Amino acid sequence: MPESVAREVARDRRPPPAAPDSAARYVNLWSEDEAIGAERVRAFVLILRTRGCYWADVKGCSMCGYAKDTLGRSATPAELATQLEHALRAYRGEPYVKIYTSGSFLDDREVDPGSRLALVRAFGGHARRLLFETLPEFATSESLAPLRDAFSGELEVAQGLESTQPDVLRRLINKGSPPSEYFAAAERIRALGIRAKAYLLLKPPYLTEQESIDDVVTSIGEAARRFDAISVNPVHIQNGTVVEWLYRRGRYRPPWLWSLVTVMTEGSRLRGETRLVTFPTAGGLPRGPHNCRKCDRGVLDALEEASLSQRFEPLSALDCGCRADYRALARLEPLGIEA
Repeated sequence: MPESVAREVARDRRPPPAAPDSAARYVNLWSEDEAIGAERVRAFVLILRTRGCYWADVKGCSMCGYAKDTLGRSATPAELATQLEHALRAYRGEPYVKIYTSGSFLDDREVDPGSRLALVRAFGGHARRLLFETLPEFATSESLAPLRDAFSGELEVAQGLESTQPDVLRRLINKGSPPSEYFAAAERIRALGIRAKAYLLLKPPYLTEQESIDDVVTSIGEAARRFDAISVNPVHIQNGTVVEWLYRRGRYRPPWLWSLVTVMTEGSRLRGETRLVTFPTAGGLPRGPHNCRKCDRGVLDALEEASLSQRFEPLSALDCGCRADYRALARLEPLGIEA
């Protein structure tokens, strides 16, 4: 990809500063299936509208378009309080709560310390587990300890590790920190009695299908001892990203669901006691991980069941006529033939 195009993608990623009325509503919320240990529960998912990830202004990750859902500026404490007030009207006491900001919950430019405490306390006494996401540099005892003390349940801090291979992070995903910084942050998080979760990315740009499988399986093996949970996230095509630029020119295909099945099957043997899950976004759609459409729904259901139950053996029984095509195309892909 030409450097000029990369600069253009980065420049267009951030929206202009929003008017105050745009900050009165969160981006989205919904409820979904999850699990706490062996117990299946419902999770309340809230995406706040904030300034979003600072790294999107600096360079940005090649697959991430979440900056387009941001305010283009920092939200005020009053604006965040209004978003929380609206969100609580939809909360039905789900025991698992996930709060996202299209960036780092612990970055003061996205969510100020007082608003963080208010958000955590709002779900205290109701939720048993509360998850939020951050970049490693913000995961300090100074930022985390007050939240741990303010929440009566269990906190879980997620990081977008994506890969444990430094070259994949730096050259293909454009991450700003090496794997060692994510590992160090996970150690700090767990030392405070907080759960640490890692997101791993399946098929960043410029890797073949098999290379992406190998990357995630290796990453599961290296991350499992450092994190309490690992979520494998297959790439889906987001607007205004390097990945979309490649996709529109026929140079990128989202991962096959068969690749995800292989990753979960092989990764389950390396995870130890770490929880391994996948809940693909846009699964079965052209811009998301998919097979032939005929088998997509069945494969996605099997992957969700494996994630919730932590039983991965049934994945080995999945099959479809398109799997032979997938294997043939995967063999040809290194020769430059699109899979």
